[in-house]
Amino acid sequence: MKCFALIALLITANVSCKKNVKGETQLYPAPDPVGTYAKGADVSWITEMEAAGKKFYNNAGEQQDIFKILKDKGMNTIRLRVWVNPSSGYCNTADVLAKAKRAQAANMRLLIDFHYSDSWADPGQQNKPAAWANQDFATLKTSVYNHTVEVLTVLKNNKIVPEWVQVGNETNNGMLWNDGKASVNMKNFADLVLSGYNGVKAVDPATKVVVHISNGYDNGLFRWIFDGLKNNGAKWDVIGMSMYPSASDWAAKNTQCLTNMNDMISRYGSEIMICELGMPVSDAAACRDFIKDLMAKNKSLPNNKGLGIFYWEPQSYNSWKDYKLGAFDDSGKPTVAMDAFLP
Repeated sequence: MKCFALIALLITANVSCKKNVKGETQLYPAPDPVGTYAKGADVSWITEMEAAGKKFYNNAGEQQDIFKILKDKGMNTIRLRVWVNPSSGYCNTADVLAKAKRAQAANMRLLIDFHYSDSWADPGQQNKPAAWANQDFATLKTSVYNHTVEVLTVLKNNKIVPEWVQVGNETNNGMLWNDGKASVNMKNFADLVLSGYNGVKAVDPATKVVVHISNGYDNGLFRWIFDGLKNNGAKWDVIGMSMYPSASDWAAKNTQCLTNMNDMISRYGSEIMICELGMPVSDAAACRDFIKDLMAKNKSLPNNKGLGIFYWEPQSYNSWKDYKLGAFDDSGKPTVAMDAFLP
């Protein structure tokens, strides 16, 4: 009877019982249903941080699994980057699967972020994977498709299907340079995006495809990229944005971002997601206010077109990898910036 009573209690409380990474039993709130607003974080560094001995604590100072801490702070979604053949092994398919399993065990939803590179892809670098470096363009398109299908199939075979998939990361000037450099050949960039899109839909047609550009306040940049993609036959479901303002200019940039988000909806009919955001950890209170304001603006978009908002690597305390835009303090506890995600 005690067992049945416990099960009934868990159902009534809308929680589930899961094993954490240490094999300890923990209670997690049930996942938010598909269609609810996504509040999340990219924690792709987590396995590397844990291997280096980093530990994480709730605000009471109790050591906990990072996924539970984030969940208890109101987050319901995890974003994970994918690299093709990284030298360290981190962010390869096996590492992504391990982290995705932990996100699923914590009843969190999933956004997968393909960089189509062996390392960082961003506005300043979009390097081809070494294995693709000498491929002609037709083969390159096939490689994008095959890599997308292979990774998502590994996840699906483990009963993990992401709600969203990015085809490229901060592709302000295209990806897989120089073949897919937008300022050189927008048609090539569009063809690569379409290859990624088709790969995603081949594994699960319900998964939404995101094209992600940084500087969400820069309407001219977004019109150039998405006009170019549309005019050259690319497809996408969601427009993704990054926002990294300062404590002094976040209000102005959020206002510009709202104008841009509304323009993207009226121009292309797309849904909008803030795939990355951050602010110096030393400005935690300003960061909290920035996030709450941007979240409200994203939620205000017509027809529920605002899908969600993601902090980029909030757990990177002690300036991990010299990154200073996290949202945990030097003792490994969340700063007040994380309170922005609370209900």
